[in-house]
Amino acid sequence: MKTITLNEPGSFSLTQMAEPDTPGSGEALLRVHRVGICGTDLHAYRGRQPYFTYPRILGHELGVEIVALGADTNGLDLAVGDRCSVEAYLNCGTCSACRRGRTNCCTSLQTLGVHTDGGMREMITLPADKMVKSASLSYDQLAIVEMLSIGAHAVQRGQPLKGENVLVIGAGPIGLGAIQFARLAGAEVTVMEVSEARMAFCREQIGIETFVNAKQDDVDNALRSAGGGELPTLVFDATGNVHSMNAAFSFVEQAGRLVLIGLVQDNITFFDPEFHRREMTVMSSRNATRADFEQVVSAIEAGHINVDPWITHRAGPNEMIGVYDSWLDPESGVIKAMLEF
Repeated sequence: MKTITLNEPGSFSLTQMAEPDTPGSGEALLRVHRVGICGTDLHAYRGRQPYFTYPRILGHELGVEIVALGADTNGLDLAVGDRCSVEAYLNCGTCSACRRGRTNCCTSLQTLGVHTDGGMREMITLPADKMVKSASLSYDQLAIVEMLSIGAHAVQRGQPLKGENVLVIGAGPIGLGAIQFARLAGAEVTVMEVSEARMAFCREQIGIETFVNAKQDDVDNALRSAGGGELPTLVFDATGNVHSMNAAFSFVEQAGRLVLIGLVQDNITFFDPEFHRREMTVMSSRNATRADFEQVVSAIEAGHINVDPWITHRAGPNEMIGVYDSWLDPESGVIKAMLEF
């Protein structure tokens, strides 16, 4: 089977590997049809991804088909031929976090394509209970579910209220997910971006009307103008940029909440007296839970989210290595690139 491996930063190889054996107890043998390319993959390619070792088969945004099921899977409501998204976080099930339902931050978590080999191959065997099936979604849509689940989980962490003044910083794929689910919760969403193309995408494809250009605008005044004289009471930072994440503390209204979605290899700092004055709540948001995946699948199935315009670039395994560098260029206009097997 065709397999793409990231051998070291900046160096992919396409090889032939043996197909997996018959699935064992509790496992599913899967044919990979789509692999979404995400920020984690791009950081790994650049050598900037935390918790990462080389060589590694990337890929955790997957649209798959069940080829075979092992023993002890009868209670999972799965069948050969089912189309599924994959909950890409392999958790132990026994640690304190898992016992409390916080499987997304298991103490021994293994994320596909990061801590263990992922889905950039034609076939893969995974725990069957990580399948999230849909009878109606396409493989394209299923491959976007994981990315959207990151934003959905962050919104669940922040708990926006109907009509609440919410700011999302960064309109990359993860930020777009946060924007979508904050809007579905009934919040009034402002987007802060520096890319005119991404702001145009938010305006045309999602219906966002209020923007702050972090490079051109007086940010404090622009945010207060958007909020009727007040700062947002809930802020999401999806940039993964240390300067943006540090600055986000100053954008939160008194007694507001800040949710840091992006991950950065650096220290996040803030001025403590100002932090205490606002009695601000600060939260991280890591990965997603099965409930988030199911929420996303339901939202797409119901037509609340149209992900078709998000897929701007495609390539097969024979072409991807040659075009991958171009996908890192902001000028290429990539929203979501898709590997097709």
